[in-house]
Amino acid sequence: MSLGGLILSLADNKQLLGLRYAEWATRAPSLEADIAAAAMGLDDLGHSRVLYGCLEPLGEAGHLAREADPGDYLNLPYFDEPWSSWDQFVAANAVLDTAFTVMIQACVKGNVEVLRSRLRKMLSEERYHFLHGRSWFRAGIEEGPLMEAWRQALEWFGPPDGEVVELYRRGALALGPAELRAGLEQRLETRAPDLDIDWATWDPRRRRSRPGRIDARTFDMLRGLEERRYHPSGARGQAGPGR
Repeated sequence: MSLGGLILSLADNKQLLGLRYAEWATRAPSLEADIAAAAMGLDDLGHSRVLYGCLEPLGEAGHLAREADPGDYLNLPYFDEPWSSWDQFVAANAVLDTAFTVMIQACVKGNVEVLRSRLRKMLSEERYHFLHGRSWFRAGIEEGPLMEAWRQALEWFGPPDGEVVELYRRGALALGPAELRAGLEQRLETRAPDLDIDWATWDPRRRRSRPGRIDARTFDMLRGLEERRYHPSGARGQAGPGR
């Protein structure tokens, strides 16, 4: 996977994370959590737009033609289906969102200027996500969603001899897989569980070992977002300037 492919994976996951957050904007355990879910959802949808905007300078534009197969999205299995429990929300907020932030930090501290300049602001905006996730994480959540989030975060960082290592050696990323894992552990103030990851079944393009794809409803929603994003401004029908 190229650097552009990695950023596309990050963009897809941030977009799906934002949508899954937003689905809980009226279902969270408290009004404050409702507001946080909505705010974090908007943040991550905005971050995904910035990340998609970095793809052309990186020579990666294949995402513009993903209209037929939901399997073309490079999202983690955690986002394939809407979450059915608050514990899934918390695990994603605490572990996966933080894992993405650690990768953004690796990009900002790397030597690729388009990433250094465009992603820096995200780090300060993600701080609230981290504080919110850590608070609920410390309150305690079910082991199942938590272990799954850890597994998928570590798989997403990639194998110890994969392309992230090469990007690290080239300076495009300031952190390799081991350093990314250590950064995630440091932020969450806990050691990652000892998981037996079978890299032989790992898909380097989608950065996941489990097959699957996003649900049909979410895919239709994403296609609507893509159509609006790339629809020529002069071809929006005859509604007039007031629309």
